Amino acid sequence: MLDRTQTFSIGCDNDAEMKKVLTIVYDALREKGYNPINQLVGYILSEDPTYITTHNNARTLIRKIDRDDLLRALVRSYLND
Repeated sequence: MLDRTQTFSIGCDNDAEMKKVLTIVYDALREKGYNPINQLVGYILSEDPTYITTHNNARTLIRKIDRDDLLRALVRSYLND
């Protein structure tokens, strides 16, 4: 049975809300002088909230997004464009 591919399924889509939160977080990081892409990648890879500024409540907002949902949406968006 170890040669079979296991499928992975996660909850429902909420892409519009994730995009809204990511936009707010991105803007907050830019306003504080950070490279938003690098900071977001650091957060996604580590799930360490200290990569995200507290400015404009960005850290609290990003933690409301499930990381698996976010990664799935990002991969889907990248491959569909």
